This record gives sequence, structure tokens and C-alpha cells, in this order.
Amino acid sequence: MSVGHVARLMEASGIPTVVVAVAAFEQPLKKMVLPRVLLTPYLLGRPLGLVGDAQGQRAVLRAALDLLESAARPAMVHYRRP
Repeated sequence: MSVGHVARLMEASGIPTVVVAVAAFEQPLKKMVLPRVLLTPYLLGRPLGLVGDAQGQRAVLRAALDLLESAARPAMVHYRRP
């Protein structure tokens, strides 16, 4: 959960953030009230997806950048695999 604290500090400094996390952490992240969170359906420790799946990982990163660009705060979005 330390990534959430770092994101909050960065936001306070004027740097916009998106936390990419596995959906298993949804409830604790809701309690942290972070500006932007992208929840993925992957395993713990692999929020960007499967090892070696460069195309899938790029898709997650694109979704995170889209969220950064378009979301009102706070926003918690569930990533859906294309």
C-alpha cells in the first residue's frame, strides 16, 4: 500500500498519478481515496499482466495513460482485457 502513499505525496506536489494494482487490493485502495486507480484482473505481484506478454502489458499501460488523461478525480476503473 506504500505506492498509494507515494501517489498521494506526488499529487500534493502537483504531479498527477495513476496507481495500477491488482483487483484483489480494491477494498484497501478505496479506503485510501486515491486520485486515479486502474485495477487489473491479474495475479498478485503482476499488475501489468503475464510474464512475456508485451502486447498485453502495453495495453494495460495505455489504459493507465488514458485514465491519467481523461479521468475526473477520484476514479477507480476496472481494466478489461481486450
